[in-house]
Amino acid sequence: MRFAGPSTDHERPPRARSWFRRVASVGAYCAADGVADSYAMIDSFAKEHLHDHLRWVREALVWKLDGLSEYDIRRPLTSTGTNLLGLVKHSAIAEARYFGEVFGRAFPEPLPRWDDEAADEAAFWATEHETRDDIVGLYRRVWEHSDATINALAIDAPGYVPWWREEVQLFNIMVHVLSDVTRHAGHADILREQLDGAVGLLVQSEPGHGHDSTFWEARRAQIEQAARAADPAGAASQPR
Repeated sequence: MRFAGPSTDHERPPRARSWFRRVASVGAYCAADGVADSYAMIDSFAKEHLHDHLRWVREALVWKLDGLSEYDIRRPLTSTGTNLLGLVKHSAIAEARYFGEVFGRAFPEPLPRWDDEAADEAAFWATEHETRDDIVGLYRRVWEHSDATINALAIDAPGYVPWWREEVQLFNIMVHVLSDVTRHAGHADILREQLDGAVGLLVQSEPGHGHDSTFWEARRAQIEQAARAADPAGAASQPR
């Protein structure tokens, strides 16, 4: 995920470092004993790891709304209309489909059909009648439904994605949804930094990653200087 500014050790995903130690120990166990059940252990670790990452990246996306006005969470901040609340709304609907319909475990609330182009376009922004609480509440209920699907199924449980026309396994969908939410959390990170400078993975992340505006102005100037030195002709056409 691209999060603005350098990451800091305390912001790494929960259990990330311990995960790699655990995988290494399982690998050593497999090599030493050649036990067939070790494959099931690795499947379990892989599923747990993907699920852990999905949980924290969901929260990383949602917290980008905190402390902002209704206007700021809704307004388009790119030429294609990307906006913070729309990213949450889209992520909620997409996840509900992937961990619902794909595995015959439909989300119990109405959703726009995946083959309704107009409805799909509307999933990327919030109307004036949709509140922040409506959309975040939906997303959290989707999490509960998705988590129940993940917990109930084996990592190789079969499913079918009608919009892909493809048979899949739970593993494929966990990776796909994690990748999609991570991408949108990166979008949200950049949008939020543009609005008020807030950065980081966590609600308690330090403002400016612990540095003041003077530090970041100097860093930006340093990067700008390197870019201009690398391409003087291109830089000459840009305003300073």
